[in-house]
Amino acid sequence: MNLNKRNIILIGMPGVGKSSIGVILAKTLGYEFVDTDLVIQKKENRLLREIIAEEGDERFLEIENEVNATLEADRCVIAPGGSVIYGQEAMEHFQKIGTIVYLKLSYEELKKRLGNLKGRGVVLKEGQTLQELYEERVCLYEKYADLVVDEENKDIEATLQAIRDELGM
Repeated sequence: MNLNKRNIILIGMPGVGKSSIGVILAKTLGYEFVDTDLVIQKKENRLLREIIAEEGDERFLEIENEVNATLEADRCVIAPGGSVIYGQEAMEHFQKIGTIVYLKLSYEELKKRLGNLKGRGVVLKEGQTLQELYEERVCLYEKYADLVVDEENKDIEATLQAIRDELGM
């Protein structure tokens, strides 16, 4: 692993398990875990869904981009929100400080896992469906990913092993 890139950044749609997998991966590697949604909430002193409701999607994406683009981390597993890929500065920063792992899941499996998107603080344009959001984001996740781990038919343990294998750890 490149020593200047000593972080692992997990990207993917809401519901793919970035936070759940990230916590366990961090423990097994002796890294710290950073959920950037929690960093945003702490900085803004309100929930993601409150920021979106009060400020709108565009302003939320600006805040998310700014927080992620300035995140300082070393030997961390970082789990940003699913919309981080809209922030070019954030993604360029992540490319410099870590290895970006895209946790890929089919639309059908994702739909089974997700409940109330608005309650999760998911950025959906007015009238946009989950399928449209999925199709819009997949190409961006693939564009920024250093590694792609397909989670289809894998439990958490199998996904963790696939990540470690891909990272050579």
